[in-house]
Amino acid sequence: MSRPHPVQVIAVSGGKGGVGKSNVSVNLGIALAEKGRRVVILDADLGLANIDVLLGIKAKRNLQDVLNGECDLKDVLVNGPGGIKIVPASSGTQRMTQLSAMEHAGLINAFSELGDQIDVLIVDTAAGISESVVSFLRASQEVLLVVCDEPTSITDCYALIKLMNRDYGTNRFRIVANQVRNDQEGRVLFDKLTRVTERFLDVALQYVGIVPYDEAVKKAVQRQKAFLEAYPRARASSAIRTLAQKVDNWPLPTTPRGHLEFFVERLIEA
Repeated sequence: MSRPHPVQVIAVSGGKGGVGKSNVSVNLGIALAEKGRRVVILDADLGLANIDVLLGIKAKRNLQDVLNGECDLKDVLVNGPGGIKIVPASSGTQRMTQLSAMEHAGLINAFSELGDQIDVLIVDTAAGISESVVSFLRASQEVLLVVCDEPTSITDCYALIKLMNRDYGTNRFRIVANQVRNDQEGRVLFDKLTRVTERFLDVALQYVGIVPYDEAVKKAVQRQKAFLEAYPRARASSAIRTLAQKVDNWPLPTTPRGHLEFFVERLIEA
């Protein structure tokens, strides 16, 4: 019997809403699929799902149906652009924002049935620092934080890092600067963030790169398309491909970390 392959699980978060998390999640997913990876994106904004809207996809079923026991996780998967698959959440449902710890665990464990069909799971979290966000961040092995060059984005990102570090011992975060003019501006933004974290926290931040400000991104959103698909030669598209190249080289998990995480049984078996 062959050993189960580990699945790379990346949570994309950032604290503040409107920093472009979903756009980064979707386009990064497509860029990884271009490299031959089998990618699933979980819309983990359980109460205000937006990936289906972002991509103009009509989903018949969503995570709420899974939690209600009406279907399995594989039944809610929808095909997205570039060969990615999407697990849609529900929108405007308060119950989904108030899941118990047990329901959360059930949701995370439900992904085990997809393990053989996935190489990368991208978890697009909600904004803020709710229990739901924390639970998804802890269950993922990589945390990719999307930051913009505005004070609220930086302070909210710092608040999220602080919470994850002080309360849950997470000490590694990867940072992508979104909507900046160039790499130099991205690095300045990264330095602003590291200055505060180094003073008060024991964490390692890693600069992964930028997604530059690009009109093509706005146009793609209006057309309900992924910018990588609609404008493959745009600056933002080339930046996302560079990002995907780095992500593809991140080490895969080899051992369970002793708390609730996605695909943990594959690590135990391996």
